Amino acid sequence: MRKSIFIIAAALILITGCRNQDQNLNADVEIPVSVEYIKLKSIEEFINTTGTAFPKGEILLKSKITALYYLERNPETGRSWQLGDRIKAGALIARLEDKEYVNSIKLETNQLNLELMESELKKEESLYEKGGVTLKELKTAGINYENAKTTVESSKLQLEKTRVIAPIDGVIVDLPYYTQNTQVETGSTIAKIMDYQVMFMDVQLPEKYITIIKPGQIVKLTNYTIPEDTITGNITQLSPAINADTRTFKGNISINNPKYLLRPGMFVKADIVTSHKDSVIVIPKTIILSRQRGKTVFIYDRGVVAERIIETGLENVSDIEVTKGLSKNDRIVTSGFETLSNKSKVKIIK
Repeated sequence: MRKSIFIIAAALILITGCRNQDQNLNADVEIPVSVEYIKLKSIEEFINTTGTAFPKGEILLKSKITALYYLERNPETGRSWQLGDRIKAGALIARLEDKEYVNSIKLETNQLNLELMESELKKEESLYEKGGVTLKELKTAGINYENAKTTVESSKLQLEKTRVIAPIDGVIVDLPYYTQNTQVETGSTIAKIMDYQVMFMDVQLPEKYITIIKPGQIVKLTNYTIPEDTITGNITQLSPAINADTRTFKGNISINNPKYLLRPGMFVKADIVTSHKDSVIVIPKTIILSRQRGKTVFIYDRGVVAERIIETGLENVSDIEVTKGLSKNDRIVTSGFETLSNKSKVKIIK
């Protein structure tokens, strides 16, 4: 009997000891976490929208006469103009030759006639001052001179139809192929030029933002083909009217595109910046835990973490401003926080 009591007592002591040992092990467990020092940053609050980017200007150049076609060379490259070439206003794209058409204009004859009419007018003015001609004769000479000048200007305009010149700075986006020295008909497309260093896009904005979005606000634009670059623009116009069917209002965005990163017709994601703050505490939204007492984060201090209840301000898709509860240079837990509680022991792994 005594032997049985002794065995039971020994077993109880062993079990109790194991439990105490397990509790001590649990108490000493250090949860691996990553921490970062809090630094002051800037944060922007924005409204997302999308739209299609269009060029500031575009022009379609067509043949105004039937003539032989000759494509000119790009002075920058030394080769014939090609799709994608940048072009300056005034650059010659193509010549249209028709000797019969040029002869019919009679530019040289009309210029000689203008010189003659100018000489006659000066002569009549001199005689009129001396009383040698009447006022009617002087006015007739003036009319003849003006008619001759108009005829020369008209001849020059007709002659310009033989030269296809870029009227704007831009990029050649369409250049139909014609064999050199072959005839093109009146109305044939010669080239299409787009100026897209500045672009614009129309967007439809939800009704709830009509008092928040204002002309002049900065817009940051991206496209999946240029993930490394953000292009800036501005809200230029806003409609005061709400579409009754879609509950949206129309806005216009001007886009600065000096490096031609955006292309006409691209589908663009636009972030309209509605609020901005500099030098504030900003943390990732993903490290905030929602608990009964409020939004919670963990701060590291000498091997343990402390629970902090925070208040927040501006926020965007990834970040949020902390207005109360944190200080600059606090060490905040950025990973491994999911299982933490107040005063948990931790081990920094990053």
